[in-house]
Amino acid sequence: MDLREVSVPALAYLGDCVLELLVRERLVSSGLARSGELNRAALQYVSATAQSEAAERILPALTETERMYYQRGRNSGHLNYPKSASPAQYRIATGLEVLFGYLHLSGQVERVKNLFVLAYPNEILETEKEIKP
Repeated sequence: MDLREVSVPALAYLGDCVLELLVRERLVSSGLARSGELNRAALQYVSATAQSEAAERILPALTETERMYYQRGRNSGHLNYPKSASPAQYRIATGLEVLFGYLHLSGQVERVKNLFVLAYPNEILETEKEIKP
């Protein structure tokens, strides 16, 4: 499969799933056990705002090819935006999802894991643990 021919929505769809799986693995391995805690903590990772912030943290570490896929997602046209994020944040988040979709499809498992760690430092989870009701 020529990954340059895979559509932006398809890459973003897959990238969203890849990120969700990485987030769930991190949360479960952190010791959180209740579904309410897990869902609340996941929002620190998967909202468009959080993904936008994560993308900003990894941009300096991207290769030229990775940056091309990120920009392809960021620059795609969107008609609908969530109320919780600005259009710019949503576009940046889409770029992150496209990047992770591309990396997954290209079999770059270690790169996916490394970028995830850069994108989401452990402090995010530690902050969530402190917020528990």
